[in-house]
Amino acid sequence: MSNQAPNQARVIPLRPHEPAPHLPEPTVPAPKEPLWRDLVGDVLRRERLAQERTLKDVADAARISMPYLSEVERGRKEASSEVLAAAAHALGLDLGDLLSLTQNEFTQFRNRRQGRVTSPYNGLCLVAA
Repeated sequence: MSNQAPNQARVIPLRPHEPAPHLPEPTVPAPKEPLWRDLVGDVLRRERLAQERTLKDVADAARISMPYLSEVERGRKEASSEVLAAAAHALGLDLGDLLSLTQNEFTQFRNRRQGRVTSPYNGLCLVAA
């Protein structure tokens, strides 16, 4: 007679569980590089929020529809250079500023991925004499 409780099945493994010797250990994939449209959208949103402006306000100033600007900020749309320039100008930036800020975002992402710790340079340098 079995000393198991009634209504409980006993499981007998067919093979012991061992990792297959021919399979490599799983590795954690490196984070994917962000898309340019995601980085540009992040910069536009951050600049808009820093100025405490609404989507409607910036969209009207840029002569872009509000839903389209929202999609650009969320990285859902690949905006043309004309649209990016209009959005940048509405925020008081020129297209070069927008591209430079976006490039800085990508550099920070790459440095984090490579384990580098950097602080952004803001142009201020102090010297003790």
